Amino acid sequence: MTFALELIQMTLYLGFAVLAISQLMAMVRLVIGPSTGDRILALDTMVMNAIGLIVLLGITQGTSVYFEVTLIIAMLGFVSTVALARFVLRGDIIE
Repeated sequence: MTFALELIQMTLYLGFAVLAISQLMAMVRLVIGPSTGDRILALDTMVMNAIGLIVLLGITQGTSVYFEVTLIIAMLGFVSTVALARFVLRGDIIE
């Protein structure tokens, strides 16, 4: 391999490592978060980290299927965060 391809591969591995550590830190915040708002933000951060990991996996494997999956996960993550926040604030989701 050339130097450029090796550099790209190393940065992808570094990205995997950084996102995995970030995912673990969000899990810790989810478990020990002092308030419900902290736990909601930790869940949202975990969704974003999972999206990043899936995108990096798609780049590494060179397939575009993973990018479509990330769009679906992003939509579900947004809707679930809004629904959970509404439930915490109002006690119901549907008015």
